[in-house]
Amino acid sequence: MNANKDKLVHAKSHPAVRINSKRFEQSPYAPKYATDDTLFGCYCNRFYPISFGKNVIERYWKLRREVMLFDVPEKPLDIKGSDAVTLLNRVFTRRIDTLKVGRANYAIACTPQGGVQMDGVMIRLADDHFWYVQANGEFESWLIAFSDGLDVVISDPKSRVLQIQGPRSLDVLKALDKEKDIDQFGYFQAGHFNMGGQSVLVTRTGWTGEMGFEVYSNCGAETDHLALWDTIVDAGKEFGMENAALEVMGIRRIEAGILDYSTDIDKTMTPFDIGLGNFVDFSKEDFVGKKALEQADKGCRLFGLTSQTGIPSVGCQVMLDNKVVGEIRVGDWSPTLEKGIGYIFFVQPAKRGRNWIGQQLTLVDKENNHHDSEVVELPFLDAEKKLPRGLA
Repeated sequence: MNANKDKLVHAKSHPAVRINSKRFEQSPYAPKYATDDTLFGCYCNRFYPISFGKNVIERYWKLRREVMLFDVPEKPLDIKGSDAVTLLNRVFTRRIDTLKVGRANYAIACTPQGGVQMDGVMIRLADDHFWYVQANGEFESWLIAFSDGLDVVISDPKSRVLQIQGPRSLDVLKALDKEKDIDQFGYFQAGHFNMGGQSVLVTRTGWTGEMGFEVYSNCGAETDHLALWDTIVDAGKEFGMENAALEVMGIRRIEAGILDYSTDIDKTMTPFDIGLGNFVDFSKEDFVGKKALEQADKGCRLFGLTSQTGIPSVGCQVMLDNKVVGEIRVGDWSPTLEKGIGYIFFVQPAKRGRNWIGQQLTLVDKENNHHDSEVVELPFLDAEKKLPRGLA
């Protein structure tokens, strides 16, 4: 199985190319970690570290057992005005008016045809003020297009995001702002913190399935990003915190069943196709895509796939009775489960009377080798989300 573990590095899952930084944003934190061995990717027109060329398994276990720092490229958008709630209720599939100030939640926007246009985290800063932390792709113009006639301003706050993740992450947060009662700072809560004399927005969220929080810059005065990085790193030294790249975070997000827009999901899929129908609220008067979603097939087509001998990887076909029934959207080796895991998207939902869960299928890898595999529920680990809630 050592050969399988060697294939685990995310940085090698796609070919690397040289690219000029024109029209793309380099991270303001990059001077603190970038070396000749750093491989960057591009997401929301922002560069972010995919790999530092270091041992992935070792750093994976450090994330699971201690705490790690990640520079991530998600892009917050600022939505403010007396009609902000009206706009957001119009665009998103769940109710936004019920979101309380100081709280965050997961929110999906759909096309008029019912496909997923964007997913991300909605944060309510005030009655008329929100931040939406979008995934990869263009979304600011989408919001503007649906704001006609409304008293609302949509802008880019130029915020950059850091994630501190792992069982000791809240110890780091306590060290960063000793005036805050961290024990009362719950899962998906949001608030402003003082870190080294700079005001930042912090949310109890993350992309690893572990306990953690995110730090958003440019909340008020312009942030000194290099000083903020040093402040966070200094606070984390006592707890053994190190910084890592996406290849470490990527394994955990798959184990946790977290989806990545434009990689695992896109606008050809409805929320029902990908198991997110619970985030569609048909009790709302109207929202973009409602009519199409009311008529859409409500069956799920995205599930987990495990294999003891093969590692599911992007584009691999999955077969039943020598017929292709699905394709792998993303996959990796799970150090915790000690098997290959991935997301399978089926050609069509299971026919009435058949459940995909537990079905034995054949995974065909890139070398055309065939591997026994099994369909399982997502997530692969911690279905009750006890880890990020601090209950495990």
